[in-house]
Amino acid sequence: MQIQENRSLKKYNTFGIDVCANYFTEFNSESQLEEALEFNRQQTTNNKLLTLGGGSNILFTKNFDGLVLKNEIKGIEIVNEDEEFIYVKAGAGENWHRFVLYCIENNFCGVENLSLIPGNIGASPMQNIGAYGVEIKDVFYCLEAYHLQEKKLVTFNLSDCAFGYRESVFKNKYLNQFIITTVTYKLNKQPTFNTSYGAIEQELEKMGITQLNVKAISNAVINIRSSKLPNPKEIGNAGSFFKNPEISSHRFKELKQVFPTIVGYQLPNNNVKLAAGWLIEQCGPKNGTSWKGFRNGDAGCHGKQALVLVNYGSAKGNEIYSLSTQIVDSVKEKFGVELEREVNII
Repeated sequence: MQIQENRSLKKYNTFGIDVCANYFTEFNSESQLEEALEFNRQQTTNNKLLTLGGGSNILFTKNFDGLVLKNEIKGIEIVNEDEEFIYVKAGAGENWHRFVLYCIENNFCGVENLSLIPGNIGASPMQNIGAYGVEIKDVFYCLEAYHLQEKKLVTFNLSDCAFGYRESVFKNKYLNQFIITTVTYKLNKQPTFNTSYGAIEQELEKMGITQLNVKAISNAVINIRSSKLPNPKEIGNAGSFFKNPEISSHRFKELKQVFPTIVGYQLPNNNVKLAAGWLIEQCGPKNGTSWKGFRNGDAGCHGKQALVLVNYGSAKGNEIYSLSTQIVDSVKEKFGVELEREVNII
């Protein structure tokens, strides 16, 4: 294990923000992780710690005054199976989309709707990532995480994680207390296709698909995402910057009277989830101008999806954060709805 000082983090975050970490190292095993943590306890002055995976859900607004740990625990293996399910364990440092492709190649079903989501395996349960009607909680079995204070691995099952919309115990109750090392998924041997959400059915028809399979659905999702979301390798971004807000059905009816085309989805709890992208499109920096496609220097809103904030080149993290604040304020002023950032701000 090698500890580096004053290491640039530009290539470790998909926004491409050029900040530095006082100390930086990678780990690919529990023993290397423990070695790095011991260094942090003995050598650094403030013991500040940040674990990075794919860097796809983070916005750096300043240098990190502490130790950054890059999780490189790899490996994918089948650990169990029965008549209905196959249980696949993956290292937290594995790329998420590569894992999805592995499952598709082996005809393991359940994650095809989650194709092309950026980031690594370790972030999938932390964020309870989701897309096109599927969330991680639907395929999750268990995970292992290293307890920073007790210095041991702890296993979490489905109920332990308390999954919610882009939420888990690792984002609130156990924030900064664990480092996820492996995740095990429970995948179907026989597919149950989910094509009703978004434009999947239309895309499948456009592709000329008559016989459904996991590969076809994955390709449809990839086509849809590629058509409206920027590639972080070409334009710095972290995907959806805001969560879709949830409001009461009564409040939705009130908004519907004033804004007849407002987009909302009925939830099982009788609340309504609003489309944050639609809300943002209706607002802007001045009358008659939408945030969608807005640009100030190198910080802006993507031209095809207002929910995505982008770095066109050399934007500072605080410039993108300032833009997000202006967007939050404008949506609150027009609709009385407060947007919540999905991206972690450092």
